[in-house]
Parts: sequence; C-alpha cells; structure tokens
Amino acid sequence: MGRIENLVSRYKNHIATPWQKNLAGDQKTIFVVYPETEERRLRARLPLFEIATVRTGHRWKAFDFTRTFSTWMAQVEYKEIYFEEPDSISMKLHSDFLRYAADQLLRALTAEDVDENTVVAVYGVASLYGLAKVSLLLKEVVHEIRGRLVLFFPGEYENNHYRLLDARDNWNYLAVPNTCQDDMND
Repeated sequence: MGRIENLVSRYKNHIATPWQKNLAGDQKTIFVVYPETEERRLRARLPLFEIATVRTGHRWKAFDFTRTFSTWMAQVEYKEIYFEEPDSISMKLHSDFLRYAADQLLRALTAEDVDENTVVAVYGVASLYGLAKVSLLLKEVVHEIRGRLVLFFPGEYENNHYRLLDARDNWNYLAVPNTCQDDMND
C-alpha cells in the first residue's frame, strides 16, 4: 500500500469515530500531512478521502487555494507596479491578501450546505507559501468550523509542530495530525 493510501486508511479510521460536538475550532481540524513530493499523487487520490468521508455518514465539501492568489492579484488596482517592484507588495500580502484568502475559506465553511456533519476539505495550501502563513489564515477562520476542517498539508509534522514545504518557519497547532511518518523511510 502506498503512502497516500495509508493516509486514506488512517483518515477513514479517524473520521469514522463519533464526533464530539463541543470542541473548539482548532480541535475540529485535521491535518493530513504528506511529503511535498506526493502533492500530485494526493490530488489524484482526493476522491478516496471523499469516499471514505461519505461512507462514514458525513458530507464532503472541497475547497482549493491553488488559484486564490491569481484571482486576488487580478483584482488589485496597482498590480502592474507590483510586478515591476515585487518587494513593494509585502505589506499588501500580509493584510489584504491574507484577509482575502481567509474570506474565501470562510465562504466555504459557512456555506448553506455545510453543517455539523460536514467535512470541509482544504487543499492547495502550498500555493500560499511565501504569500500568507497558513497559521494566520487558520486563526482567522477557526471559530467558523461547524463540522470538521481537513487540511491537506504538504510538509512535516514533528514534536507537535507543523512545517509547510519543509520551511524553517513552523508553528504549534492543536489540530489532529494524520501523517505517513511511519512510511517516510520507505
């Protein structure tokens, strides 16, 4: 069995257990952690996670961050200047883009078809690397998680710390980790 299939199996075992209702938002978050080299395989096998979710009696709603930056940038008034002087966009990224990305995820989390029995599956977070910190983004939306938020996370989990794309920057988060750490040396 491959790494992604192992993740699906572990995910299914976790998601099938009865859900506690009175948890904080960050405790309703599940990080599916996998090596960044497995990104394409994971995306090709996302339907396996959806099937596992539906078979356990829960609903599935997918959200993709992949095009979030390009969509935001297309709306920025002075984008030509930022392309000429990329360093000048950093303040706008830390405020406006972070808020935009958080708002996009909030829409998915609070959609009419999302309730306490729904998994909102978030992928494409690698596309945020260098633009917005996932930790800050989650802080903006964690209070709106109704069911479960499953974050597909290309990186590492070690000693209660998450690192996106092997970056030096990491943070401690209370999410439930679902990793293929045992498979890393295969």
